[in-house]
Amino acid sequence: MNQKEIIDFWASEAEESLRVARHLFEKKDYSYALFFGHLAVEKIIKAVLVKNTNQQVPRSHNLLRLAQEAHIEITEEQKHILIRITAFNLEFRYPDYKKEFRKKCTLQFTAMELKKIKEVVTWLKSNL
Repeated sequence: MNQKEIIDFWASEAEESLRVARHLFEKKDYSYALFFGHLAVEKIIKAVLVKNTNQQVPRSHNLLRLAQEAHIEITEEQKHILIRITAFNLEFRYPDYKKEFRKKCTLQFTAMELKKIKEVVTWLKSNL
């Protein structure tokens, strides 16, 4: 695959993850919706990383680290948002966090966080 095909692959995968997040939210699977929201952000950052560096993407889920490796300019507020979204990945994957995380994932909390995730994806797409 050439660079454009790789970028298109990651961008398409990001859109698919966002679509799945919306479906999961509609089905009231809130923790899963946020996990897929995290995946959407991770994948769009990886698209930007390939565009900006022409390197293979690292096998990392740390959104702030990925954004920094992609040479994306980030405000302090954006740093905090990326750190918070990264937590959705960690809290979802590990059993000791999972139970508590599910308790936090109310309709209101999830709706608010998914809105922020969509805003982040839109911002990151502007870097493509």
